[in-house]
Amino acid sequence: MPESSTRSDIDLAHDLAIRDFRLMETWDDAEASAIIAPTMRNDEAMTEPPAARQPGPAGARATYDWLHSAYADLHWTIHQLVAEGDWVVAQTTMSGRQTGPFTVFAPDGEVGQVFPATGREFAVSQTHWFRVAGGQLVEHRADRDDLGQALQLGWMTPG
Repeated sequence: MPESSTRSDIDLAHDLAIRDFRLMETWDDAEASAIIAPTMRNDEAMTEPPAARQPGPAGARATYDWLHSAYADLHWTIHQLVAEGDWVVAQTTMSGRQTGPFTVFAPDGEVGQVFPATGREFAVSQTHWFRVAGGQLVEHRADRDDLGQALQLGWMTPG
């Protein structure tokens, strides 16, 4: 989006962000190709499987597969969307239930830690940042309440 965003730029940015969250709930290859640029970079992928670190729809699909291998009923409730310049930011709550082991990866791609399935439900605050160019998403960053999620899932106890 240009430095001074028009209403249509803002609407497009909002639409792309919403569509990305729905894609992460239910994958669709055609939708992924429509909204994710082939060069899209996910800055959060460094703790994800190595396949998730590749650009574009293939990396996003690997992130989807990784999340869905551990969590059932994944859903993002979008509370607020704000677009300015070439960025759109979404304040969300991610919720689901842990039905499989959750694996965190080290920077070298090796397994760092595995959290066994607990069957527990969770709902945590997240803020996602997407950069838009050429009518597609080209970059993703996030701030997540990983500690809150770990506590809700019983991976650790307070105090």
